[in-house]
Amino acid sequence: MRFTSLPPDPNRPHHRPRRNRPRRKRRQRRPLMRLTPTAWAKLVFLRDYGPTEVGGFGITTSDHLLQIDDVMLVRQRCTETFVAFDDESVAEFFENQIDAHLRPEQFARIWIHTHPADSAEPSPTDHETFERVFGHCDWAVMLILARNDSTHAELHWRQEGPVRLPMDVLVDSGEPFPESDFAAWEEEYVASVQRLSTHSLDLDDSLDAKSHSLHDPFEPPCPDITPPFQTHPDTP
Repeated sequence: MRFTSLPPDPNRPHHRPRRNRPRRKRRQRRPLMRLTPTAWAKLVFLRDYGPTEVGGFGITTSDHLLQIDDVMLVRQRCTETFVAFDDESVAEFFENQIDAHLRPEQFARIWIHTHPADSAEPSPTDHETFERVFGHCDWAVMLILARNDSTHAELHWRQEGPVRLPMDVLVDSGEPFPESDFAAWEEEYVASVQRLSTHSLDLDDSLDAKSHSLHDPFEPPCPDITPPFQTHPDTP
């Protein structure tokens, strides 16, 4: 018996075998930490002015709580591996911001510090300090800038949590911003930062270094303020 192939029937739907293609994972949208170009330039200047870590607070406006307009220092002792804020200076800083009619969520929710090395990953001590000082706040942000301009930002969120969310960092030039003031930044650094050599630390300082000392400034506890979270527009 001879078999011949028949021409395809144009009215019959053509079915192709389905392939099991791996589904692409969609990256979860991250909250967005914005800095104005001036705030970014100041943070880079403070990082590069000396060989040690340096720490401060991010200042925001009341309607853009996750956009840093300024970085402000308090008196601190610093080495290449730790920052210890002066308790009295932190208290003075808070009083000055309140006198300037800023609310705590504008000046006391974003903890910033630098790493002299090329890694912005937080250390276990960074996490412990952040949790100890800001853990009872409704929300707070830790932002780290390394020597090679790499950044690490994470949001701690207590509502229906607690949760820890990684953040994207964006230098946003979409709004007007003031020009850089290197002389004023240098004056602020010199007045605030006391550099210490790791070899010169006494026993008390060594204990301070292990605790990554940061004064707990929140008395009474932080009020519940919800920031207007934004995600990176380019994040899939």
